[in-house]
Amino acid sequence: MKKRLEVSGAIFVRDGRVFAARRGESVYPYVAHKYEFIGGKLEEGESAEVALVRELKEETGMAVRVIAPFMTVEHEYPDFCITLHTFLCEMRSDYALNEHEEARWLAAEALDPEEWAPADAPVVDALREMLSRKN
Repeated sequence: MKKRLEVSGAIFVRDGRVFAARRGESVYPYVAHKYEFIGGKLEEGESAEVALVRELKEETGMAVRVIAPFMTVEHEYPDFCITLHTFLCEMRSDYALNEHEEARWLAAEALDPEEWAPADAPVVDALREMLSRKN
């Protein structure tokens, strides 16, 4: 049976652009050098929101305010299954990229699901739809 992971990811939207962090090398080639919503694994007994705030502080030094849930995705990778909880968030401080090779703000029309980790792709599609309705 495949390992099951439960993770949280932060969605930052500013001026119609979405914050995208690109992963570096990975033992799993299907997520290496792909964009993702930064965050991390939930610990035992931890809510998705609490895990997200903790992981962002640990990974980037960033203070964040969770605004609202966005969507949850179930995805099966070749080696594991993932439940991804995403939240609309606000950056409350600067950050440092300790676990990613780059980060950038992407306009809605530049959000290509193929450039994102497969579990994140449905969230990217939903964000593109949401941002196109706002314009």
